[in-house]
Amino acid sequence: MVAASRLKKKENIIREPVTDENFPALLKAAAIYGPNASGKSTLFMALRLLSEMAIAKPSPETIELPVCAFRFDPDLRNEPSRFEVHFAESGVRYGFELAMTTSRIHHEKLTVYKKGKAQVLYSRTFDGVTERYMFGKSLQGNKELHDVWRKLTGPQVLFLSQAVANSSAELDQLRQPYLWLADLMFESQGMRASLHLTQRLIAQQPSFGDEVADLLSDVDVPVTAIRSTHDDRTATFKTTLTHRSALGEATFDLSEESDGTKNLMGFAVPWFLFRHPSGGSNNKVLFVDELDSSLHPRVVQALIERHVASDLGCQLIFTTHDTHLMDTRVLRRDQIWFTERDSVGATQLRCAHEFEGRESEDLEKRYYEGRYRALPFVRKGY
Repeated sequence: MVAASRLKKKENIIREPVTDENFPALLKAAAIYGPNASGKSTLFMALRLLSEMAIAKPSPETIELPVCAFRFDPDLRNEPSRFEVHFAESGVRYGFELAMTTSRIHHEKLTVYKKGKAQVLYSRTFDGVTERYMFGKSLQGNKELHDVWRKLTGPQVLFLSQAVANSSAELDQLRQPYLWLADLMFESQGMRASLHLTQRLIAQQPSFGDEVADLLSDVDVPVTAIRSTHDDRTATFKTTLTHRSALGEATFDLSEESDGTKNLMGFAVPWFLFRHPSGGSNNKVLFVDELDSSLHPRVVQALIERHVASDLGCQLIFTTHDTHLMDTRVLRRDQIWFTERDSVGATQLRCAHEFEGRESEDLEKRYYEGRYRALPFVRKGY
């Protein structure tokens, strides 16, 4: 999500307010393409796992952690899965590393960057027998408190989570990177999870229904009002949408609406959170697996253009098969990514900007010509 230099469409980038270093511009949005089974959803799940581990609570029982080995290589079957993410939060850059198997965490490390120089706040490493901790000089708290955090951290939970959960409000050094990980937003299967939350929010705050109706009408769904009520007896929501036509208005139950309309209603929740961030943070990140699910290509383009045109510092990362978005009038070359299976079955992730070409070239045409690879090989037979 780091923007390439010397590309146009500056409205597509974010000038991240990192206060004490020359931090690069970031991308507001990125689209990930690739054949089926090329690793797009796996990338999505890997990023979601980091957030799930951040909010996971200690369990009295040993559970199986949600990772799996790379099965094509026998030498890796017992090796930990490794994750690394770099991000900025509240004007500070961080690096977070995690290595884990299904049975335990093998490595965890949080680095903060001061004036561009890395300072390790803490690290933990399991060598197969003993778990060793290292606490940086700049880590808040004293030795006694660090030892308390360490003793509270089991082999299957993050030290970061336990330290934050057992800190006073004054000890906020670890809270900001923790919240960034915990607040990552993920959507799959057409925004169905957020649709339920949309109904709840409308029931609690009817004016939100007007905002959702405005969003739908902006993309040619003729809805004038959305109302939702909660049935305490059945713990379900009754949601209706009022549509307008040349003959007048009519009200429909949510169950009668198309999948596309339901997906758009689900999209309203992260859009609302983008504009009204909790805790004053404007660095929200939304990952959507198959953003184009049940949506017309023009609608998907409108949603992306709406986000890019905003003054928000939030990021939208999504997988899609909609190649109409490979339009340099909408997205820059550095915002188009491709997944591809290599010869051993591993996923390779590449950016269109890594390939030779002009900034204004027809990316969709070049893609189907095989310029960027990442195309399915379909066997012809009759």
